[in-house]
Amino acid sequence: MMGRPITLEEGMSILEEGIVRAKMILDGYPSSALFTAEEYMKFYDCVYYMCIQHQLCDQSLHLSQRFTRALEESISSRVLPSLQGKNGASLLKELTSMWANYKSMAKCLGGFFLYLDRPYRTATSLRDVSFRCFRDLVCNTHYPKLQDAAIALINQDRTENPTDRSLLKCISTFFVEMGIGKDTYYYDDYERAILADTSSYYSRLASEWLALYSCVDYIKEAEWCLKKEIQRVSEYLEQSTVEKLMQVLQWQLMGQTASKLIEKQKAENQDLPAYQDPNWIIGAIVQIQQHEPRRWNISITNVTMKTVSRKMQLRYGTLQEL
Repeated sequence: MMGRPITLEEGMSILEEGIVRAKMILDGYPSSALFTAEEYMKFYDCVYYMCIQHQLCDQSLHLSQRFTRALEESISSRVLPSLQGKNGASLLKELTSMWANYKSMAKCLGGFFLYLDRPYRTATSLRDVSFRCFRDLVCNTHYPKLQDAAIALINQDRTENPTDRSLLKCISTFFVEMGIGKDTYYYDDYERAILADTSSYYSRLASEWLALYSCVDYIKEAEWCLKKEIQRVSEYLEQSTVEKLMQVLQWQLMGQTASKLIEKQKAENQDLPAYQDPNWIIGAIVQIQQHEPRRWNISITNVTMKTVSRKMQLRYGTLQEL
C-alpha cells in the first residue's frame, strides 16, 4: 500500500472484506476468531494511507460515510429482524444480546477506521456515531415495547415470581447508554414510568391491606414491604431511582393512609403492650421514613412524610386524646 497511492475504489474494495467479516460478530463470533493481527492492521493501514496521501484528495469524508453506512446495514440486516415478533422477556433478552454484540462489532470496525477518530477530522467520535445509529434505528422505534416489557418484569418480581434481575440490570444500563451524547435521556423516561407504575401498584395494595389487616398488622406489612422492595430494586435500578421509588412507597403506604390508620386504630381500640405509646402510628411512619437517606422532590408525591407527621399531630394530637 505504501508503494503507490490508493484510489477510492481500491480502498473501499479492501475495506469491504473487513466490513463483511466484522458483521459476523453480530452472530456471536468473537473478533479474535475472524481476524489475525496482520489482517486487522491491513484494514487500519488502508484507512490511514487513504487519509494522508497527497497525490489524491483526502478520502476521509468517504471513509466516514462508509463507517456509518456499515453500522446502519448491520442493524437493518441483523438486529431489527432478530427483534421482530418478540415481546416481553424474550424481546429484552434478544435486545441486550444484540446490543452487546453490536458494541463489539462497532469497536472492531472502529479499529479499522481509528485514524478518523481525531478531533480535527470529525466532530463526533466513532463510538458516539455507533450509539447514535443504534438509538435512531432501534431504540426510537422499539422503546415503548421495551419499557412495557421491563416494567412487567419488575411487577413480576414484586409478586415473588422467578425473574431474571440481571436482565433488568442490563436494560437499565442500556437506557443509560442510549442517552449518551443526546439531550433526550431514555433512562429518565424509564424512571418516570417506573415511579408512576409503582405509585399505582402500591395505591391499590394499600387499599386492599386497609380492608384486610388490623392497624398494627398494616404497619408491619408496610415496613416489611419497604425492606423487600429496597432489596429487589437495588439490584437493577440506579441508586437515585431507588431513593425516589422509596419515597413513592412511603407516600402510598403511609402518607395517603395516615388518617385512615388513625381512625382504624380508634375503632379497633388496640391496647397491646407493644403499642402503648400513644404516638406509635406517627412513630412508625417516621421509622419507615428513615429507610430513605435523602429527600427528592417528586411530582407524584408532592408531600413529604415529615409534613404528613406534623399535620397528623396538629389535626389529631395523640391517640390518647382520641
